[in-house]
Amino acid sequence: MEIVHDISVVGYGEENGSKYWLVRNSWGTHWGEEGFFRVCRGTNNINIESDCAWATPKDTWTEKTWHQTTDAEKNDPNNDYTVYSFPQPTYNGADAPKNEDPSNGGCRVEKAVFEGGEKKFSAHAWDQVANGDLPAVVDWRDMDGVNYLSWNKNQHIPQYCGSCWAQGSTSAIADRFNILNKGLGMAPVGLDAQTIVNCQAGGSCDGGNPAGVYKYAHDIGIPHSSCEQYTAYNLVDRMCTDLDICRDCTWPPPAEGESGMENCTPVEYEKYYVSEYYSLRGVDHMKAELFANGPISCGIHATENFETNYDGTTIYSEHVLFPMINHEISVIGYGINEAGEEYWIGRNSWGTYWGDYGFFYMAMYKDNLGITTDCVAGTPTYTKPNSEFEFTQ
Repeated sequence: MEIVHDISVVGYGEENGSKYWLVRNSWGTHWGEEGFFRVCRGTNNINIESDCAWATPKDTWTEKTWHQTTDAEKNDPNNDYTVYSFPQPTYNGADAPKNEDPSNGGCRVEKAVFEGGEKKFSAHAWDQVANGDLPAVVDWRDMDGVNYLSWNKNQHIPQYCGSCWAQGSTSAIADRFNILNKGLGMAPVGLDAQTIVNCQAGGSCDGGNPAGVYKYAHDIGIPHSSCEQYTAYNLVDRMCTDLDICRDCTWPPPAEGESGMENCTPVEYEKYYVSEYYSLRGVDHMKAELFANGPISCGIHATENFETNYDGTTIYSEHVLFPMINHEISVIGYGINEAGEEYWIGRNSWGTYWGDYGFFYMAMYKDNLGITTDCVAGTPTYTKPNSEFEFTQ
């Protein structure tokens, strides 16, 4: 039997006397057992025991080890310079302020306003948990030794796209599903920001309203991140179809210059909903919500200094006289240092080479780029909400 495909063996087990390998494929979570499968062990079934490899990871994260790109690497003739054409320039790495003229290429992140109002039927966290009862530290990267977060993302590859409104929101919602699953899912949940852009569920690569993501999650349901590859690109001259929400493509690979879309078809996919969505602001409300329910998405005024000079080792603070929200992030917790300074733990969508592997620490009470002024949260559910009384899983 010829080997024609590579997979990852992640474990083994036995069921009803039958031994098996537990295997992860690369065909999306809509395939197999959420992207995994089991195959008979000890019989070299489908040649799985014939050609395996492994490696020992080197610790480059305890003491950060960065690779500096050389001129030879930058000018390598094998580099792929193919990107979609896009007329929008970057705005200091963030989305442009609200008052930026979009006709000049600016990208606007709107204040989170829910069309039709909020949907909140259960009690707010801050009405259930007194501020004095909150722990000093909440960090969903490490809650009793468990990391509940989905993976970090970069909205700016393969080209610039002002999709922070979709990235910060889908990250916060995905994290809450991992909390709902008690960290015991087959793999961490990640939600598809490209589908959100394709369907303009709040905006596009030209900016948008993060509240629209939560409404889409309530009304339609967001697919897993394996449904659509992130292209940082708007659909042109059309709205999204089933093919732009979740698809699979088959052999053969397309010829140069062809899209290969004729070999792609829509697929059935699991939908991730929220049964409630609501706004919050202010230190006490944010801390209670983070402790009780998990990460939230918030707007900030991303400055050039924040984007270019923050290295992830300090609590960031910058005075802006009138902060104007121009960027959406996810707040995943809060803490306090040895000097007694309280801070927010934020997650950005500028890649893991920015900040502290994509995270940042922001002053809690002042000079914090407006991080406490415009936040949104949602209650995760696997069941499509159809009643004001169905708000728990």
